[in-house]
Amino acid sequence: MKFAVSQIRKDALQQPFTFDREVDVSEIETLENDILKTFPVHVVGSCVLQGEEMIFSFNISGKVILPCARTLVEVPYEFDIDAIEIFTTATDLTEDDEEDEIHFVDGTSLDLAPSIKERILLDIPYRVYSKNKEDLQNALVQGEGWDLIEESEQEEEQSDEEQPIDPRLKKLQEFMDKKKNEK
Repeated sequence: MKFAVSQIRKDALQQPFTFDREVDVSEIETLENDILKTFPVHVVGSCVLQGEEMIFSFNISGKVILPCARTLVEVPYEFDIDAIEIFTTATDLTEDDEEDEIHFVDGTSLDLAPSIKERILLDIPYRVYSKNKEDLQNALVQGEGWDLIEESEQEEEQSDEEQPIDPRLKKLQEFMDKKKNEK
């Protein structure tokens, strides 16, 4: 989503420079994250000039597909993100400007796409869960080298089978039994 700096300066003199576009963010699928699929996002916003600075205020709305943390089924996650990004053509940035995350425009155009992708990645939750009960019932319960055991089943197995004590920990077990009997 590139804009010519000269066009922004020309249009923003009278009124804010506005934009309304669909942006392809499929590149974030290839990064190391849980995003399974992306769809084009809708970006609407405006830009105002303030000296050498161009202040972009925009909204990003769209949808991505993430895996359910319990069942690994695909879960759609919709987002609606408001953002403000500041760009400058000034060549004398100070440390304060860098801390305020003011982006330097190098050349004759500025690209808003990296900021859009970053905002989407920051908005994605750590885990999502499917609300569909059918997905939970169809969840994987067995795989190569593993079985899903319910807590109640696990407790029954542990009580039915007396676990043999590791000989290296036998003295510790005797000590714990002695403490338990003293109470």
